[in-house]
Amino acid sequence: MNKKVNLIVGSGVLGAYLSAELVKKKEKVIVTTRSLRKKKHNYVYLKIQKKVKFEKLDIKNKTSIQKIIYKYKPEKIFYFAGQSSLTKSLKSEKKTFQSHYSGTKNFLDVLKEKNLKIKFFKANSGYIFAPNKGKIDLNCNFSSNKNPYIKAQKETFKLLKKYRQYGLNLSNLVFMQVESPLRPKEFLIKKVCLGAKNGDKITVGNINTYRDYSWITEVIKAILLSTRLNSRDFIISAGKKISGKEILAGAYKLNKLDFKKYYSVNKKFFRQNENKILIGSIKNSLYLKKNFNFKFNIFGNSLIRKMYKSL
Repeated sequence: MNKKVNLIVGSGVLGAYLSAELVKKKEKVIVTTRSLRKKKHNYVYLKIQKKVKFEKLDIKNKTSIQKIIYKYKPEKIFYFAGQSSLTKSLKSEKKTFQSHYSGTKNFLDVLKEKNLKIKFFKANSGYIFAPNKGKIDLNCNFSSNKNPYIKAQKETFKLLKKYRQYGLNLSNLVFMQVESPLRPKEFLIKKVCLGAKNGDKITVGNINTYRDYSWITEVIKAILLSTRLNSRDFIISAGKKISGKEILAGAYKLNKLDFKKYYSVNKKFFRQNENKILIGSIKNSLYLKKNFNFKFNIFGNSLIRKMYKSL
């Protein structure tokens, strides 16, 4: 019996955890990367580097895309490539747009031109939406934020909706913050948990904003359940809020430390036009409860403990 084949575009954290889950299910996983010499530390950490197949791919080249699709004949394609930092995108606007919009469009053009019915999923960001009373759902207006990353993701979201009209099986997977031990150490929760565990003083930005953090393994479960449904747009998050101050308090408490003595605020880490509250509506995940009896259980202080213990 032939294994189901999954093509994951990009070798980042989300793709690595998805690969690990698909390998458990005895499915075949092909991971594309810009360079085969690039270190696969995410896959080494998850102990699956020898269980997936790595292929070099230039997402700017349609011929290369067509060749790899024809070679492996995937059932599903997960486009998880692209610049993922709002701050870094300011210094590389063109590269950010190409890595999200242009690369995605090249895949969609191949699927359309060759009339391929492969399921295609694009990772996107909740930042593309303007929150309504702090919450986002698919009925919200698009954000007017001019950040290159947000602009690129917003246009890519629209692109999938447009190409879906041609009968293609396309889904936007929209995420809020996705946390894991592989998260870069400059990101808030990992930074705070490392500081707390080591008893270090840290510098942070605005700690009075509320965000929606989900744990990677639950996000992956939600992704795989969503792939069993008809093509559409999904917002995947716990739908629960926690502030930067609460994160500090919770993490340092785990080491029996008073967080007030261990942090300072530097306004250089503040973002312009930042929303005080930005979380996914709890209604976004009702389809998971209705169809699969699934709900998020790791968020807030339980997520802080999870990160703390993983480091």
